[in-house]
Amino acid sequence: MSSWLGGLGSGLGQSLGQVGGSLASLTDQISNFTKDMLMEGTEEVEELPNARRKEIEAIHAILRSENERLKTLCADLEEKHEASELQIKQQSANYRNQLQQKEVEISHLKARQTALQDQVLKLQSAAQAVHSGPGGLPAAPACAYGLGHRAAAFHDDDMDFSDIISSQQEINRLSNEVSRLESEVGHWRHLAQTSKPQGSNSSDQSEICKLQSIIKELKQNRSQEIDDHQHEMSVLQNAHQQKLTEISRRHREELSDYEERIEELEKLLQQGGSGIAPSDHLKIHEMQKTIQDLQTEKVASTKNIEELQDKIKDINKKLSSAESDRDVLRKEQERLHVENRRITEECENLRRECRKLQPDAVRQGRAGTGGEGVPPQGPSLEEEVLKLQQALSDAENEIMRLSILNQDNSLTEDNLKLKMHVEILEKEKSLLSQEKEELQVSLLKLNSEYEVIKSTAARDMDLNSTLHDLRLTLEAKEQELSQSLTEKETLLAELEELDRQNQEATQHMILIKDQLSKQQNEEDSIISKLKKDLNDEKKRVHELEDDKRNMTKELDVQKEKLVQSELALNDLHLAKQKLEVRVEDLVDELNRSQKSNLNMQKENSGLKEHIKQNEEELSRVRDELTQSLNQDSGSDFKDELLKEREAEVRSLKHSLSEIEQLNDNLNKVASDLKMENEKLALACEDVRRQLEDSIAGSNQISLERNTVVEVLNLEKGQLEAELSRAEERRLEEANRYEQMIEELSEARDLSTSASQREQQRLMKLCEEKDFEIAELKKNLEQMDTDRKETKGVLSSSLEEQKKLTQLLSEKDICIKKLKERGSELQEELDKHSQALRKSEILKQTIEEKDRSLGSMKEENNHLKEELERLRDQQSRAAPLAEPKPLDSVTELEAAVLQLNVIKGNLEEEIKHHQKIIEDQNQSRMQLLQSLEEQKKEMDEFRCQHEQMAVTHTQLFLEKDEEIKSLQKTIELIKTQLHEERQDVQTENSDLFQETKVQSLNIENGSEKHDLSKAETERLVKGIKERELEIKLLNEKNISLTKQIDQLSKDEVGKLTQIIQQKDVEIQALHARISSASYTQDVVYLQQQLQAYVMEREQVLAVLSEKTRENSQLKTEYHKMMDIVAAKEAALVKLQDENKKLATRSEGGGQDMFRETVQNLSRIIREKDIEIDALSQKCQTLLTVLQTSGTGSEVGGVNSNQFEELLQERDKLKQQVKKMEEWKQQVMTTVQNMQHESAQLQEELHQLQAQVLVDSDNNSKLQVDYTGLIQSYEQNETKLKSFGQELAQVQLSIGQLCNTKDLLLGKLDIISPQLSSGSLLASQPAESFRTVRPGASSEASQRELEELRKSLQEKDATIKTLQENNHRLSDSIAASSELGRKEHEQTDSEIKQLKEKQEVLQKSLKEKDLLIKAKSDQLLSLNENFTNKVNENELLRQAVTNLKERILILEMDVGKLKEENEKIVETTREKETEYQALQETNMKFSMMLREKEFECHSMKEKALAFEQLLKEKEQGKTGELNQLLNAVKSMQEKTVKFQQERDQVMLALKQKQMENSALQNEVQHLHDKELRLNQELERLRNHLLESEDSYTREALAAEDREAKLRKKVTVLEEKLVSSSNAMENASHQASLQVESLQEQLNVVSKQRDETALQLSVSQEQVKQYAVSLSNLQMVLEHFQQEEKAMYSAELEKHKQLVGEWKKKAENLEGKLLSLQERFDEANAALDSASRLTEQLDLKEEQIEELKKQNELRQEMLDDVQKKLMNLVNSTEGKVDKVLMRNLFIGHFHTPKHQRHEVLRLMGSILGIKREEMEQLLHEDQGGVTKWMTGWLGGGSKSVPNTPLRPSQQSVLNSSFSELFVKFLETESHPSVPPPKLSVHDMKPLDSPGRRKVVANVPESFKDSTEPRSGRRADVNPFLAPRSAAVPLINPAGLGPGGPGHLLLKPISDVLPTFTPLPVSPDNSAGVVLKDLLKQ
Repeated sequence: MSSWLGGLGSGLGQSLGQVGGSLASLTDQISNFTKDMLMEGTEEVEELPNARRKEIEAIHAILRSENERLKTLCADLEEKHEASELQIKQQSANYRNQLQQKEVEISHLKARQTALQDQVLKLQSAAQAVHSGPGGLPAAPACAYGLGHRAAAFHDDDMDFSDIISSQQEINRLSNEVSRLESEVGHWRHLAQTSKPQGSNSSDQSEICKLQSIIKELKQNRSQEIDDHQHEMSVLQNAHQQKLTEISRRHREELSDYEERIEELEKLLQQGGSGIAPSDHLKIHEMQKTIQDLQTEKVASTKNIEELQDKIKDINKKLSSAESDRDVLRKEQERLHVENRRITEECENLRRECRKLQPDAVRQGRAGTGGEGVPPQGPSLEEEVLKLQQALSDAENEIMRLSILNQDNSLTEDNLKLKMHVEILEKEKSLLSQEKEELQVSLLKLNSEYEVIKSTAARDMDLNSTLHDLRLTLEAKEQELSQSLTEKETLLAELEELDRQNQEATQHMILIKDQLSKQQNEEDSIISKLKKDLNDEKKRVHELEDDKRNMTKELDVQKEKLVQSELALNDLHLAKQKLEVRVEDLVDELNRSQKSNLNMQKENSGLKEHIKQNEEELSRVRDELTQSLNQDSGSDFKDELLKEREAEVRSLKHSLSEIEQLNDNLNKVASDLKMENEKLALACEDVRRQLEDSIAGSNQISLERNTVVEVLNLEKGQLEAELSRAEERRLEEANRYEQMIEELSEARDLSTSASQREQQRLMKLCEEKDFEIAELKKNLEQMDTDRKETKGVLSSSLEEQKKLTQLLSEKDICIKKLKERGSELQEELDKHSQALRKSEILKQTIEEKDRSLGSMKEENNHLKEELERLRDQQSRAAPLAEPKPLDSVTELEAAVLQLNVIKGNLEEEIKHHQKIIEDQNQSRMQLLQSLEEQKKEMDEFRCQHEQMAVTHTQLFLEKDEEIKSLQKTIELIKTQLHEERQDVQTENSDLFQETKVQSLNIENGSEKHDLSKAETERLVKGIKERELEIKLLNEKNISLTKQIDQLSKDEVGKLTQIIQQKDVEIQALHARISSASYTQDVVYLQQQLQAYVMEREQVLAVLSEKTRENSQLKTEYHKMMDIVAAKEAALVKLQDENKKLATRSEGGGQDMFRETVQNLSRIIREKDIEIDALSQKCQTLLTVLQTSGTGSEVGGVNSNQFEELLQERDKLKQQVKKMEEWKQQVMTTVQNMQHESAQLQEELHQLQAQVLVDSDNNSKLQVDYTGLIQSYEQNETKLKSFGQELAQVQLSIGQLCNTKDLLLGKLDIISPQLSSGSLLASQPAESFRTVRPGASSEASQRELEELRKSLQEKDATIKTLQENNHRLSDSIAASSELGRKEHEQTDSEIKQLKEKQEVLQKSLKEKDLLIKAKSDQLLSLNENFTNKVNENELLRQAVTNLKERILILEMDVGKLKEENEKIVETTREKETEYQALQETNMKFSMMLREKEFECHSMKEKALAFEQLLKEKEQGKTGELNQLLNAVKSMQEKTVKFQQERDQVMLALKQKQMENSALQNEVQHLHDKELRLNQELERLRNHLLESEDSYTREALAAEDREAKLRKKVTVLEEKLVSSSNAMENASHQASLQVESLQEQLNVVSKQRDETALQLSVSQEQVKQYAVSLSNLQMVLEHFQQEEKAMYSAELEKHKQLVGEWKKKAENLEGKLLSLQERFDEANAALDSASRLTEQLDLKEEQIEELKKQNELRQEMLDDVQKKLMNLVNSTEGKVDKVLMRNLFIGHFHTPKHQRHEVLRLMGSILGIKREEMEQLLHEDQGGVTKWMTGWLGGGSKSVPNTPLRPSQQSVLNSSFSELFVKFLETESHPSVPPPKLSVHDMKPLDSPGRRKVVANVPESFKDSTEPRSGRRADVNPFLAPRSAAVPLINPAGLGPGGPGHLLLKPISDVLPTFTPLPVSPDNSAGVVLKDLLKQ
């Protein structure tokens, strides 16, 4: 500053002119500089709002884009939702279609499986027999053949490729099953063959039981598969019918299309028919011919289709007959199985009675031993028994063989029959396919012809010139058409006449039928009388047979007693075996004891040797001691050593004595064992004696039984004689009846030949009717069972429907909740959209504010420019005129201040708006997050839906099977109902055909002529007639529905009550459910329910629309009733036929008919009222039609309108049908919903009950758990106590070690040579001592580890001590004995501790197991609960499936009605089949005659048998062989008869209904046959014993032979049916006989062996008794030791367990802490990732800022250079203005202060102070004179102006004051420097700056905010320069601060004036002084 003032002073001295110029130039330059800087500032200020605007616009654009994106997202989500709904619907439809396809496939495959399983059954039955070699083989190829053909049939049916593949896979699977079953058959055969040689009775019985169970299962499978096969047949029929109907429909549609096209062509011809050339006539003729050809082809194709349908019906009938044959075979099998079961039950009863009789047999055996010896007859009897048993087995084997042959024959024949059926079916199918191909070819031809016609028609259209000619031809054509129509009418009349003739013929037939039925009734009455007589005779026979049975029962009782005695023997043998086993065990124990004895002896010997060694050592020690005593007599130490060693010797002796005692004890035990052995031997001998006694007693009992049997045989003979007499009487009566019948037939022969024929036919009819009656009875029974089944099925379906309704209700709730949530989301969206709108409004306001700011800034710039101009003017103007611009400047500055305030406010507003925008961004982010969450939820819902779909598919499969069973039952009911109404429907069909013809006639007439009143009346009548017929049909339907409703009414009533109760319960439970654990499931179900509610509302809306449409259609429906015109005539005929049917049907049918008639009358009345209304409507229509048309055109118009009306009527009819079906479906769905709600309520109750049960279980488990915890705590306390004991033991071990150390120390004193050894011993002891207190002080966790270490150290010390002891054994004998004793004590203690530990471990393990079991139970309960919940869901889905199925079934009902009409046609075909059956009956009669001849031959054979018997009586020895040979011959003959019988059986399959009644008699005869066999055996015994009563027995034998002959004849007829039962019985009997024989042999061998073994075992027992006693002593000793060991180990284990637990707890704590750290680390990583992103953004911004800074730096460098130049240029110059002001100021100041002004001027000019003072002191006047002179010269040029008062005041003020003011004005710049804070210095092209600021770290914000705050407080435009530009480097900005020159310190560049705060008290002089000092 001083230099600058100096420069000014020197400038004044040189030239004052220069001073003024320089000052002016300096001020100009400074002002220019400031102006430039301000301009830059304004530019920057202008740029800043533009940048903000860009930012705001960018933010606005981003917000808009995000809004659009969100909208698109919402739209996409909605579209996806709709698409997903559509997909769900499509998937459900696809699932249904697939299910239907799969049902068909399953039915086909099941049919195949039935065939395969039939084969398996046959093979298994063959395997049951012993001699079943190639029995079951032929079935397999047959089945395979059938399968192949079936596959071919499927290929012919044009099935889908996928179906063929699936069927092929199923075939492969079934073939694998067949191979498996064949292997099983082989296994069974092997078993049957091996069972003969092995033959253990128990194994055979178990195998039989297994086989029986397998047979039962196979039966059930077979029955199920047959049902499936039937269902499959029905499905195939339906499919075939559908195909035929489709083909016929297509054909009709094509024909109709052709006809329509022809009509269109004709119309075209009419339009342009005037100018057709004569050449076109030929084309038209050709077209007509083609049309006729097509019509003929159509007729032919329809005929072909009908023929094909007939063939299919025939095939179905054949299949049904084959199935009935199969059913018969099945019944036979079942009966045989029943007999098998009965036989097994009898065997079991016999066994029980044997067991009861065992004690009696033993008593009798004892009594027998007391009496005399066994008689010599025993062995002979036994031999005879064996022979008889062999004979029996042979007979049974032969019977088995016969039965197998029979079975094979029947099976092969069945297979052949089935093959034949299949071949026929395949042939017919091939024919059908050929016909189908021909039809397709014809269709192709028709299509080609139609295309030709089309082309011709197109050409005709072009020929406009030939229209006139075509019109002429058309007129001719019309004439021809009228002729053809007349011909048609004549043909129709002829047809009507033919129909009438037909009706007359049918009436005639009906009359003939009535006559025949009367005759038939009379004959039925005669037959019934005859049957009654027969039944009476049968009753008598039965009574006689009952008497016989009683006798046989008594015999059986005796037999059972025998079997019981045998069982008693078996038991004795078993007891003996047990004894042997015990003896063997004792022997083993003896051997062990002997081994242990030997070991003990070895140990004793070792110990003795050891003792000897010790004694030797003792002697050595004594010698040494004596030597040492001689050396040192005064040492007491040696005495002590001696005493210790003596004590050790004593302990060793004591142990020796203990071992000797143990040996003695072992010897005693061995002697006791020997004693026990001897006792056991004695007991075995007693048992042997008892066995012998029992055998003797059994022999005596057998003798007594034989005598009883003989008495019974005599009584039996008498009874048989009486029976034979009764049979003779019966035969005589039968002969009488036959004679009566013959007489009647002769009487009939007297009548005419015609009547004879009719009578024969009637007889046949009677037989057929009997068969039919039996079949009907069977059907009735089946129907009853089916009804019961249907009831059950209905109840189950109702329950399922209830469940479904519940599910639906839950789904509705779910849907509601979803709706609510959707509404909430929409509300949130609306809120967000409103916020966005607000933000847009704010943006607009901000933009407006920005604009206003811009305008304000422009105004500012203008004002600044004006200011500059004014200053320029001031500088140019005179010095007197200067105060004016100063005033304006102050005014402008005030305006600038105001503008700055406004600007600050605007900036604050902008900041506020930016905050709002940021808040909106955050809210938008939240919205996006919520949207993403919604997406996730949607995905979850989709996943759930997919899972539901999977479960649906599973349920579909399950429910399809149930539906199949339901369909079967429904079909059965339908068949029953259809059979009742077959006759009615046949007649109805004829009448309907007639009415159709009449209606056609009417329609043709209406087309031809105008509608007249007569025709309308006829139409009305026709409507009435049709409606009456419809009423009849409706009544029939009502009767059918009543029958079905009767089944379900009661159940529905009960269900409604249950539903009401359940509703109340559900309301109560809803409160509870909210707190339950399964709320999530409930929420899910509620969501589903909401979806269902939506669907339901849609359905209801559709329903309301449909009801409206229905109401409209009802009005139009009445118009369509003219179809029913011609059906009234049929009513009369129907009534007549109904009356006839009523006479035939039962009383119940008549009641039904009356009810139907009443209903009909009621419906007729209602319909009459409707018909009146319709007639009125028809009249109004006629009037409208008549009035609508006039003139010649009226007729044509009316006919066209009528055709249109007819078409509309058809369409409306179809729509009405559809609407009705839809209405029924909706009604059913509503009912199902109600049922399902009830079911769901029931499920809720069940779930609550389960929850209660689970809670109870949980409480129990908690109680158990608490108990376990308590026990665990107790165990822990025990463990602690054991640990203390262990510590004590360790202390005792330490004491032992101390004693050893002492001993070693004494040894050191004795022998200095062995000092090293003692040191080695003492060091570990000392270490142990140091370890011990340390271990006790440490924590409980480390105790075990330290104990282990200490134990290891002890072991080491012990080892070293032992080595030292061995070395020093001479000197330390006594000490070693003490050590051993202590070691033994410690070992025993350790063993006890180990035992305790083991006990505790066991208890712990048990507790752990208990806990595991309880936890497993809990888990299982939870799993059960989840499974039940899943099952409930599955059931709900199943119910939905069932609903759909019910709808399908309703459709099927309609189809079944159509099938009823077809069944009527099948009845006619059945009549033809009946005639064929009559012929077969004739053949059967021929077969019967042949059988009679065979019977005569059998009688002759019986006579031969008698002779053989007589010979046997004479020759007693060879009798048995002859009898056996005779029996064999008889059996061979029976085999032949059986083969013949098999052939007869094929023909007699339909007579098996009668055979079922006879089968009971056959069973009785079978029993007789068995008894006869037994009697034969008894006779043989009797012949041997009683030779005296030979004559009496001979007579009895003759009587028996006579009876046998009769019985044999009967048996041969009926053996066939009983052969299967005989197989099993004989097989079992033979096996039992073999097993008994083997058992006898084994028993005899065992008896001998036991006798030897007993003697040996008794000796051994004695030895064992002695050894046992010894062993027990030893064992007790060992147990005690082991207990000690276990207790010690237990304690160790417990301590280890405690440590491990603590470690586990620590680890868990660490884990938790690590997891927390891990979570924190994850969070930190997330934040770090965000920070890195922010840092990247910041770095980018920093780079941009650096670039801008570089630009600015360059600018500043330029400015600095300019400034430096300026400074250099202005350094030596003085400003003119300044000097002028100073000069003027000099004169204005008072005189006494002028020298100060001069000094200042001097300092400015650079004059030194001293020089100035000299000048002032020299002469003040000189200066003034000079100054005045200088000024006086210059004042001339200046004009004098008067001073203003303001100016005067300025002049009066002092120079220093003016100078200070000047400095102040200069220091306050008119244009402020730009506000260049770091906060505002931002790049212009970065729109996201606001966002960046938001992301800046808080620390940085804190640093920036106070700076900006300070700047805000200080207005830069008003601040002094020192504030705007710091003089010295500020603290905030160092050398690295901003590079801008104005921000740099001025002291470096320019001289600076510090701001001086001037108070009013201080004068200007003081201020100047301060300045000068500086």
